Amino acid sequence: MFFSLTNSPATFQAFMNNILKDFIDEGWCVVYMDDILIFSDEINIHRLHTRHVLERLRENDLYLKPEKCEFEVAKMLFLGMVITPGHISMDETKLAGIKDWEAPKTIKGVRSFLGFANFYRKFIGKYAELARPLHELTKKDTKFEWTKTRDIVFNVLKAKFLQRPILQMPDDEKPFIIEADTSKWATGAVLKQQGPDGELHPCGYISHAFTSTERNYEIYD
Repeated sequence: MFFSLTNSPATFQAFMNNILKDFIDEGWCVVYMDDILIFSDEINIHRLHTRHVLERLRENDLYLKPEKCEFEVAKMLFLGMVITPGHISMDETKLAGIKDWEAPKTIKGVRSFLGFANFYRKFIGKYAELARPLHELTKKDTKFEWTKTRDIVFNVLKAKFLQRPILQMPDDEKPFIIEADTSKWATGAVLKQQGPDGELHPCGYISHAFTSTERNYEIYD
């Protein structure tokens, strides 16, 4: 891949998706750039899947560095998420500085915090509505003003991340429950599924902050 070309990442991603398409479609392989995740229920099947991927890479003249590979592990850090059997959680190293993260004093500081928060937003219910006062500060020509409301929002978000929420890995063979809600400012939903303990657990949250135009829509729109 030619890293100096602006479209290189997209081209390489399309290339990887193409050569591993059948494995991705079968549902046991995930690819993001040069990060490949293989997951299976049984060790023998897992080894067969791993062999298939390695052979496919070799057929396309792609090679791996052994020191950057992990095989047959029950816990994996992948794209900032810690994946264990049946669960997804946030990377502890990224959470390490949250407790001592001071309130932003500039718009740049707000953007820095929101960059972290947006990355893990699927772990937080009603995130778009909750974070709206902070996002308003990043709009063009907005004067920085750290109000009491924004300080409360900042600390509430920190507290939610420090609770270290865990998402349940969805099982396509079991029924799902969707809970949705909306307000004047945003809409959101949570996908839930019954876990081994018989309780409902979140598989992921999604939310969207309305634009000024969307806030004028009728509810049926």
